[in-house]
Amino acid sequence: MSLMSKLLSVTLITTLALSANSEVIPSKKQIIKYIKNSVIRNPRVKVQDLEIVETKVDDRIKGWKVLFTSMDLMFQKKSIKAPIILFSNGNLLTTELYDVNTSTNFAKVLKPTIPESVYDDEHLLYGNKDAKHKILVFSDPQCPFCQDVMPDIFEAVKKHPDMFALYYYHLPLKRLHPVSATLTKVMHIAQNGNRKDIFEDMYKLDINIRMTNEKKILSKIKKQFNYKLTKEQINAPEVLKSLKADEDTAARLMISGTPTVYIDGKLDKFRDGYKDYLKKEDKK
Repeated sequence: MSLMSKLLSVTLITTLALSANSEVIPSKKQIIKYIKNSVIRNPRVKVQDLEIVETKVDDRIKGWKVLFTSMDLMFQKKSIKAPIILFSNGNLLTTELYDVNTSTNFAKVLKPTIPESVYDDEHLLYGNKDAKHKILVFSDPQCPFCQDVMPDIFEAVKKHPDMFALYYYHLPLKRLHPVSATLTKVMHIAQNGNRKDIFEDMYKLDINIRMTNEKKILSKIKKQFNYKLTKEQINAPEVLKSLKADEDTAARLMISGTPTVYIDGKLDKFRDGYKDYLKKEDKK
């Protein structure tokens, strides 16, 4: 069971009395009250604050507004940012909307708009920032799906730097692959030290995904790739701050799985959309 499932109770239709005007967005106070009464099921979880990150409308659910929100929760003395999608028609507030005709669960298919601010120099891994197309990736080096698709994306961008710019965000799935918490620290240092070969090597590191002993993990990396780092280096404040910012960005954009890939701001569901652009180029 994931941490989020321990914190939240997802209900199909739960109501909160609001204005009858569908144009009205619930106030923060109303939303927090709804979450406390109907969503949070663990009494030890406290709702500290809530931010409405973005509001959207969708023609498929006319009369409803989509509210992308970020909750600040306190659980076991730890501060947690938890994204949640809400739907409001001015009279009802719910966490899910399901179309019985198309079997579409809108809570799963709707995503916040990708802000331009994510395309910054710090996260530009390969390609030119003025390239024709921007690829945005959230990835975990020990995720088997990432290991399957990311090497091809790396190679495509390196071979076509004027066509693609690859912006990379670390999203270690720590509950599934605890070792990635350490590997992403190593990757951050390698990228900033112009050792992108080591960055990519973390995708083919032969290691137990459940390993958490940082000294042993660093020893494995040194043995396999002759790249030496210390625990002090990988736990420097700048490293931890940067990786925390990446995870916060993922939470804000409601991204929880890897690899999540966007091309030019649109979700690339099959993570191979870049191939279409390569085919078009070949036909020219």
